[in-house]
Amino acid sequence: MNRPPQSKVTLIQAFRYAFCGIGTCIAGQRNMKIHLAATVVVVVAGFACQLQPLEWCAVVLCIGMVCALECVNTAVEAAVDLTTDEYHPLAKVAKDCAAGAVLIAAMASVVVGLIVFIGALLRIV
Repeated sequence: MNRPPQSKVTLIQAFRYAFCGIGTCIAGQRNMKIHLAATVVVVVAGFACQLQPLEWCAVVLCIGMVCALECVNTAVEAAVDLTTDEYHPLAKVAKDCAAGAVLIAAMASVVVGLIVFIGALLRIV
């Protein structure tokens, strides 16, 4: 889709482009699909465990952080692939670091999830 210069983009168009980017990431990235499946499981478990508002805040922030970083990772990979078809050590660094950022966020989210859900389960029992 051809885009007008940034100064000519309306707010509605900017949101449309952003949602298009999210849709592209969901459609084309296996890991984003995995993150979304995990999101469904976590949200259902959150309702089942009757999470408190601050616990929901932690869960939602973690979900948002992981999904946002997966979108950034996809963008970095696409930009690197656009610039070269050949192996380059700096391209590897860019891709590996972007993927590593997603991994760090996912691991931190697991820790937050354990803290939140163990606390919630202890309240229920």
